[in-house]
Amino acid sequence: MSVRAFAHRLGYSGPRISRILGVTAAAGLLAAVWCAPAFASNWLEKTLYLWGPRFDSQIPGCDNSWALGTIRHRFATKEGRFWNSALRIEGFDQIREVAFRPWADGTIPRRFCTGRVLISDGIWRTVRYSIVEDGGMIGASWGVNWCVVGVDRNWAYNPACKAAGP
Repeated sequence: MSVRAFAHRLGYSGPRISRILGVTAAAGLLAAVWCAPAFASNWLEKTLYLWGPRFDSQIPGCDNSWALGTIRHRFATKEGRFWNSALRIEGFDQIREVAFRPWADGTIPRRFCTGRVLISDGIWRTVRYSIVEDGGMIGASWGVNWCVVGVDRNWAYNPACKAAGP
């Protein structure tokens, strides 16, 4: 017995049968798309919406100039805007990777790094930071979370910036 004959036997006719068939086809298509194998997200998905944990782990290295420049800029902004301080990062030294994807598969890939920064007050301090895949503005690029030991004035990563590590 066909679906149309079965629907007719239940008392459904004409447009109602078409609607039922359309909903059934849409549900089948949705199920097929939902069960498809996962691949790394493409540019369109990263720009509009990331459907699931499809990461490609393409994260820049710890010494990447973009990441270090972001830390330098945000440190100066934070100190000037929120703490009325003229402290700036003058330079980076001894940059090294601490961990890469230290947690279970399916979690957001991160590269954890540490190093030293020369602050404009002449003191070398430890910096701990992570570069996060899809952690930037609306998930369209990488993000950087960072903390400078001794200048974490709001204690966001206390004690001694250990919460900024893996």
